[in-house]
Amino acid sequence: MVFFPIILGIILLVLLVTVVKLDTFISFMLVCLFVGITGGLTVAEAVDAIQHGIGDTLGSLVIILGFGAMLGKLVAESGAANKITNRLVASFGIKNIQLALIVTGFIVGIPMFYTVGFVILVPLVIAIAANTKLPLLYVGLPMLASLSVTHGFLPPHPAPTAIAEMYGADLGLTLIYGIITGIPAILAAKFLLRKTMQRIQPPLLKEYVVETDNRYPVPSLTICLLVALLPVVLIGGASLVSTFAPHPVITALGNPAIAMLLSVLAAIYFLGVRTGRGIAVVTKTLASAISSIAVVLLIIAGAGAFKAIMVATQVSEQIGEVLGGLGMSPLILAWIIAALIRVSVGSATVSALTAASIMLPMVGAKGVSPELLVLATGAGSITFSHINDGGFWLFKEYFNVSIRETLMSWTVMETTVSIVGLIGVLILDQII
Repeated sequence: MVFFPIILGIILLVLLVTVVKLDTFISFMLVCLFVGITGGLTVAEAVDAIQHGIGDTLGSLVIILGFGAMLGKLVAESGAANKITNRLVASFGIKNIQLALIVTGFIVGIPMFYTVGFVILVPLVIAIAANTKLPLLYVGLPMLASLSVTHGFLPPHPAPTAIAEMYGADLGLTLIYGIITGIPAILAAKFLLRKTMQRIQPPLLKEYVVETDNRYPVPSLTICLLVALLPVVLIGGASLVSTFAPHPVITALGNPAIAMLLSVLAAIYFLGVRTGRGIAVVTKTLASAISSIAVVLLIIAGAGAFKAIMVATQVSEQIGEVLGGLGMSPLILAWIIAALIRVSVGSATVSALTAASIMLPMVGAKGVSPELLVLATGAGSITFSHINDGGFWLFKEYFNVSIRETLMSWTVMETTVSIVGLIGVLILDQII
């Protein structure tokens, strides 16, 4: 059976990550060697494929993800994230508190990794719930749905960016389509969970409330918003403008690497130097940001190696032929494969990138947009978060709820965003 090595490889990856608790990157390397050798490659050929896969994958992503981590760190430590949150809450008022936090999650979540956004924003949600006497889940769940959309759907987050690179998708269009499909998914989660958010009312944990650092002044709200959203403005804006009036300068500004570089430079000046932080302090912040994404980069590298092994053993082509013969939409297939791996492994990033490796031969099949394929894969990767997902436990501990309550709230929210996101992708596929 031609698929036997890859099936065993995926099972082995799941067991190593979930049962043995082995480091994900090491697990990927072992699985790549296993699939390569059982697929007919020599050890030297397998190692060569792994090296090329890692190089091809990280070569175009290190710049984007590195700059993304730097930008997120500066937005967080400068107090810009806090200022955006507090001002939006004050502007929207108590009646529209959920909408305010949805917007906040979207704005702050774009330049930040999910865990960073979670840790920064959830304590603020706890403080808001304490001050307004509103149920904690009522205040927090819509914001987390917004964060999940930015994590699963929107560049420059690691998984969507890496998948877009693998599929050859345009990052600007992926970002625009992701926003179009993501907003209904967030609102659907808010609507469907309205009773759950009112019914589950855990006691607040005061130790998670953020203390404001007053050593440096926080820039104006306008500056905070402009810096946080600059990657979206440059990447998404360039794609829109180029559609009607293409120009080399516009194209250059919309290049993800250039856009992220300009955004980081703006953050260094407006959120760092201009607030009184010395360049040495800012540099230290940037260095800590880079160290924080090392694990993510290794996971992405492992997925790139896995993709290269599948190509080298020609399993990728055979999977493409079989999947193409099923008559099922590649968008639905991508969602299903990513969802199955997500349920098994827990990591959204691992499930998205592994599914992308499997779906690679289907790119361009039946005229499906590679940008929509990115979104379908990303949507599948965030479905049904449960006890093998770190985000599940973050939510449980910060929100002080039981495992059952976490399943009823967090897991349902993630699954709702995932399914509605897929529906949005399928509708968009009929329009564009």
